Amino acid sequence: MRIEISNLQENPTNLLRRAGYFFQRQEGQEMSFVRPLARQGFPRFHLYAKVENFKLVINLHLDQKKNTYGDNTRHHGEYENNQLLSEEVARIKSIIV
Repeated sequence: MRIEISNLQENPTNLLRRAGYFFQRQEGQEMSFVRPLARQGFPRFHLYAKVENFKLVINLHLDQKKNTYGDNTRHHGEYENNQLLSEEVARIKSIIV
């Protein structure tokens, strides 16, 4: 699910930390953050964020469980049409907008 936040007034990392996300890693211009929903680490919200044309662009999905395919690129994620994702988007916007 894609979110765009205009008129950034603060560092994106600080904004996402305020929303309960933990910085995971940075790959080029894109930063990865997670917010676990259980002590075991999964399910968790996982987002990629980058600043693009003075906007914070966030791509959010829900990782249901750790990958089980042998490579680290595929996992059990939900990206669209999910009530929990919609609620999380509203929560993030209420905190950082």
